[in-house]
Amino acid sequence: MNDPGRTPWPTELYHELRRLAHRQMRGQPPGHTLQTTGLVHEAFLRLRAADPQAWNDRAHFLRSAAQAMRSVLVDHARARKTEKRGGDRGREPLDAAELDRVVAAYEASHLDVLALDEALDRLEADDPELAELARLRFFAGLTVPEVADVVGVSVPTVERRWRVARAALRALLDG
Repeated sequence: MNDPGRTPWPTELYHELRRLAHRQMRGQPPGHTLQTTGLVHEAFLRLRAADPQAWNDRAHFLRSAAQAMRSVLVDHARARKTEKRGGDRGREPLDAAELDRVVAAYEASHLDVLALDEALDRLEADDPELAELARLRFFAGLTVPEVADVVGVSVPTVERRWRVARAALRALLDG
């Protein structure tokens, strides 16, 4: 990505971002008002604001893309909560069954993005590596082997860390 002969925003970066966003949007609940193209364009604009030459490799780009998509989804959730869902209402805690479904099967659940964002921030303070893994899984939609490739560790290591990250997030969301 840092090839001096290439344009700063090669088409494959956009296509990679689109692939990630499509995977991410498959996990959103029915009726979600943010479409794949909107997520791609918002994340692309946020990434475009950064210097594309600063990315060292594909893994670095994927980390940045996960953070950009997280930011877009959290901002979207905050706006929806404020505008259409009585933003001054208090949150109700998730019951144990719903919490397990949220953490274990994000793609098929109706996730409270704001609660997850807050839990990730708290996890980041305790263990930045686990938080990064969770961001890559939840917000970039990467599979365990893809995460292993991005962070440069083995698949079994990611699987172990993913179990720990899920347990930590479950505890943070439950508490």
